[in-house]
Amino acid sequence: MVETVTSVGLPIDEMLEIRKNRIMPENPSGSLKRISIVTGIHGDELEGQYVCFELQRRIMQEKENLTGIVDIYPAMNPLGIDSITRGIPAFDLDMNRLFPGNIDGNMTEYLAAGIIEDVSGSDCVLDIHASNIYLTEIPQIRINELYEEQLVPLAMETNIDFIWVHGTSTVLESTFAYSLNSTGTPVLVVEMGVGMRITKDYGEQLVDGIFNLMGKMGIWKGSTKEVKKPVISRNPDDVIYLNAGTGGLFIPAVKHGGKLRKGGLIGWITDPLRGEVLDEVKAPADGMLFTIREYPVVDEGSLMGRLLRKEACGYE
Repeated sequence: MVETVTSVGLPIDEMLEIRKNRIMPENPSGSLKRISIVTGIHGDELEGQYVCFELQRRIMQEKENLTGIVDIYPAMNPLGIDSITRGIPAFDLDMNRLFPGNIDGNMTEYLAAGIIEDVSGSDCVLDIHASNIYLTEIPQIRINELYEEQLVPLAMETNIDFIWVHGTSTVLESTFAYSLNSTGTPVLVVEMGVGMRITKDYGEQLVDGIFNLMGKMGIWKGSTKEVKKPVISRNPDDVIYLNAGTGGLFIPAVKHGGKLRKGGLIGWITDPLRGEVLDEVKAPADGMLFTIREYPVVDEGSLMGRLLRKEACGYE
């Protein structure tokens, strides 16, 4: 059932509405567990849109196996999605810097407060993001170390490739995830794919994981697929940032997610005017390339990728 979460008046007699679709069991009884799938906080991140579609499509095919509540929030920032804008257009605001909001505040604060009120109390929330237009990421979940004990076991069930536990100094308190985690509603922040695009394989991988998680939570009694065992990184030194040594056009030689050896070729920075290779981007250590440059034009210092050291990956 489609419901309005919160709404606010716009100029010229129009309304901005944030909506969700609540899917209930056919014969609900007793106390029901609830999972919430949230996406679209950033309007240029569309990977979660496919997840919302595919999750609902599969549920409706076997709705008799649903034993809990599934809330789908596909567009937390509908103006941003409609205008292909990361933030809230006209306000020049990043919505993920507005939480927990203020019910008595301005329009954006009011919307943020209404979202938090509606999602609060979920037994688990997946906050799905994509990367920006410059980088592409393997499916991963990022967790504040303050909530590691509660969230890592949930993340292990979601079929993602990588769990990245961050120090508290890197986490902003004004984010959607922090605001809910700090008040007892567990939120997993998913990052995958690339901005302004849909990576169908990643979406289906995550949906498989959501069904597995729902099964573990008692929300789904149907069959589920075996999930991946993710790599977990807790040490900031595990991650190596690869930055461009010169400007030019980056041509990748490998796919992200691949296992590299020290000195292995990642790609070339080229000069299309003279037809020259300006620099070879090589792996500084053995490890897994979990981020790679998607947008080819680079300046000196541009992020080319991220490498997780072999020792953290746990492979031979």
